[in-house]
Amino acid sequence: MSDYEFLKVSIEERVATVTMLREPLNVLHNPMMEEFNAILERLVAGTELIAIVLRADGKAFSAGVDVGDHSPESAKKMIHLFHGIFRKLATTDAITIAAVQGAALGGGCELACFCDVVLASSRAKFGQPEVQVGVFPPIAAVILPAQVGIKKAIELNALGRTIDAHEAHRIGLVNAVFDKETFDADVAAYISEIRKLSCPVARLAKRATLMGQREQFLARLDEVEALYLGELMELSDAKEGVAAFLERREPKWNHA
Repeated sequence: MSDYEFLKVSIEERVATVTMLREPLNVLHNPMMEEFNAILERLVAGTELIAIVLRADGKAFSAGVDVGDHSPESAKKMIHLFHGIFRKLATTDAITIAAVQGAALGGGCELACFCDVVLASSRAKFGQPEVQVGVFPPIAAVILPAQVGIKKAIELNALGRTIDAHEAHRIGLVNAVFDKETFDADVAAYISEIRKLSCPVARLAKRATLMGQREQFLARLDEVEALYLGELMELSDAKEGVAAFLERREPKWNHA
């Protein structure tokens, strides 16, 4: 599979690795998300992969979706592309792994936490700060309550709290935390153990574990997506939050 402008893809011994290349923060803009969708469409179509690894170059895993694309006039296309990534990931029986070497915020946090396994560097942090710019994270709204419980999900989604890797591990958002100095080697060792398994058996075991949950996720995502586009984007505070961020000023909420 050939490389793309914003992503690099490699496949070795039944493991596909997709690396984000928009250093330093790997902000997800529409062209990058179009590439993500195209790559995942090809990767999830077959049955030969035991794992798909998402990782990034740069100091951040991903600082999320470009804030400018959250404006009412851009939101529909952005949501279609961004949620397309998760709808594709939801269909694969390959084990999805996020190797989070730095900050995973907003859409970057959603991308990491949607994976079956999250491996974090000790310098990583996780957060959903969308409420600070007048929006909320639809994917996180769907998946975090089951992953960390309602109370922690409210802190992350509705209060915009950011947590470090060790706290993320404590609440079940992260599978393992590795020292930042040995992170790449530790991730490689983790993946090497997966390669020792039978590919079809591991895939079937994942399918059995998630049976019914995929359909539930897709149904709930449709509902939350409608709330985002149909109600949130009609609020003046949503417009104000995005504008304030782009103008580098504090938002002046109208509470409407």
